[in-house]
Amino acid sequence: MAQGLEVALTDLQSSRNNVRHHTEEIAVDHLLVRRGQAFNLTLYFRNRGFQPGLDNIIFVVETGPLPDLALGTRAVFSLARHHSPSPWIAWLETNEATSTEVSLCAPPTAAVGRYLLKIHIDSFQGSVTAYQLGEFILLFNPWCPEDAVYLDSEPQRQEYVMNDYGFIYQGSKNWIRPCPWNYGQFEEKIIDICLKLLDKSLHFQTDSATDCALRGSPVYISRVVCAMINSNDDNGVLNGNWSENYTDGANPAEWTGSVAILKQWYATGCQPVRYGQCWVFAAVMCTVMRCLGIPTRVITNFDSGHDTDGNLIIDEYYDNTGRILGNKKKDTIWNFHVWNECWMARKDLPPGYGGWQVLDATPQEMSNGVYCCGPASVRAVKEGEVDLNYDTPFVFSMVNADCMSWLVQGGKEQKLHQDTSSVGNFISTKSIQSDERDDITENYKYEEGSLQERQVFLKALQKLKARRFHGSQRGAELQPSRPTPLSQDSPRSLHTPSLRPSDVVQVSLKFKLLDPPNMGQDICFVLLALNMSSQFKDLKVNLSAQSLLHDGSPLSPFWQDIAFITLSPKEAKTYPCKISYSQYSQYLSTDKLIRISALGEEKSSPEKILVNKIITLSYPSITINVLGAAVVNQPLSIQVIFSNPLSEQVEDCVLTVEGSGLFKKQQKVFLGVLKPQHRASIILETVPFKSGQRQIQANMRSNKFKDIKGYRNVYVDFAL
Repeated sequence: MAQGLEVALTDLQSSRNNVRHHTEEIAVDHLLVRRGQAFNLTLYFRNRGFQPGLDNIIFVVETGPLPDLALGTRAVFSLARHHSPSPWIAWLETNEATSTEVSLCAPPTAAVGRYLLKIHIDSFQGSVTAYQLGEFILLFNPWCPEDAVYLDSEPQRQEYVMNDYGFIYQGSKNWIRPCPWNYGQFEEKIIDICLKLLDKSLHFQTDSATDCALRGSPVYISRVVCAMINSNDDNGVLNGNWSENYTDGANPAEWTGSVAILKQWYATGCQPVRYGQCWVFAAVMCTVMRCLGIPTRVITNFDSGHDTDGNLIIDEYYDNTGRILGNKKKDTIWNFHVWNECWMARKDLPPGYGGWQVLDATPQEMSNGVYCCGPASVRAVKEGEVDLNYDTPFVFSMVNADCMSWLVQGGKEQKLHQDTSSVGNFISTKSIQSDERDDITENYKYEEGSLQERQVFLKALQKLKARRFHGSQRGAELQPSRPTPLSQDSPRSLHTPSLRPSDVVQVSLKFKLLDPPNMGQDICFVLLALNMSSQFKDLKVNLSAQSLLHDGSPLSPFWQDIAFITLSPKEAKTYPCKISYSQYSQYLSTDKLIRISALGEEKSSPEKILVNKIITLSYPSITINVLGAAVVNQPLSIQVIFSNPLSEQVEDCVLTVEGSGLFKKQQKVFLGVLKPQHRASIILETVPFKSGQRQIQANMRSNKFKDIKGYRNVYVDFAL
């Protein structure tokens, strides 16, 4: 008489499956698979082999604390039945005397997360035995055409899912610099931290069963993650801080990667890490989304609008010296702002609006009661379809709002100019499998100055007016934009043109730097004044300089001057200016941004001429040299060369070095004091543990500066 079938051992074939599912970078000793793609396992039996006609093997998969068949978080499917009602399927691969290999496949819509795998064996005499085979993690699958995150380009999948380092662009539109970043999405424990992050969300805490059931939707997951990266509503990963006071945490400029941030959050019982700003929020979100399998990239928008009242106009206020003021509306133009794009289908929108979606984890405005933004279709933004979910009006204003400049004098506000092209410049991301920068501005809007761009702007404005009329739009009464003739200067010129319509401008002003603006050196520039009329002009020009934070917030002025310039007809003159290091050093923000402004007036005219320029001071970068060939599991020496760029001593110097696959954890070297202009180097030893293209990221901070950075790409060979 045949005995009931007993399982002695199960081989989940983790190493083999993980390679096929592109998860071997995460682990090889436990199973991580992607939905919509088969994975294999082998059952070893104790007493006899599997007999298809006598034995029925039933698989059970469960995820979440309350697995439920109706919700899709529990599935029961049989090896014997090919027409099972379950969307999960299993089939026989090979059947040996005492072992059986089977394939299992999750549907391409299954909820992602940690699963428990069990089987029931129903033998011919009615005996039923149950076994728990183990756990596995199910991820999104951009290689599967039926998955909502499917991306049909292998180079793009390698860049936006598999690449664990990159660049985040900072600075200003006149000086764009790449900041190296270690995403580290495949580093040890990061997948566990990402799943913990989902479980810490307000959605899971409120209704865990429904939350887990919805985790098959990239739209849903992206909103949950977006809200959890900041800590405004929950114990999210990062506290934001734009105050310039970071004494109880880390200056956001010091971070060089996401791994240290996520591990600190996890190790402290999910207490928010101090501190982050926009690029840190976006970088950490990129790590989490790539780890979960959703193609993601980091985007920088220069001159990014923050429109608080939804009228697509950013109001900026100036005093009679030309310095920018804070304003009660809190409208600002961020020198740069960073967000994410995630790739996904949008079945909740009309056809054609899938693909790249904007998600912004920086806590700026609330969306459905929580601080998150998106996903907003990039195509919807370009076409002005601001009535499509989610948060499309806010994203539209970041890249294509108009800017209104006002002079505040004697308690009154005088309109200076409305600029239709100053917001949203050089929208940038890292190129595919290259260290170059891609300009993707055309994905977000039609060319500035074109008829199409204005038509889209007016369409968006009308849609927002309609929403406000129906009571769904917050903020002040909407005022239609009055397009003004564009300046003959290119929108990408190195200054802001005089803020008056070109048909009445008779005098123009602009700034020109005489030397590159390097930290520790004097800033030398001239004000160029040009009289385009056939009459003499007497000008009085108030000049000022003030530091800015990258979110556009102005600090107090530290330099002022008054110039009296007389211009003959058609004459041009220059007025030389110098701001010494001693004048600006104690007022400089971490962002190293200085706005110089000039407000000119003619004696014979009430008209004002405003011009400004943002200067980004630069540091010498850190140099990294790899000494010898990089080979897995063999010692490697790395030389890091750094210097103090200032003509004064700096203290509390700390060098931070990291790199996924090269260092098990972030390296910190305490350097102490560096003498003026001192140049030095150190040698670090490490043992690479992953092959392929890798990157080393380095940062040096002191009591005078926080973010002198450097990077070096390294190719690590397999051990011979």
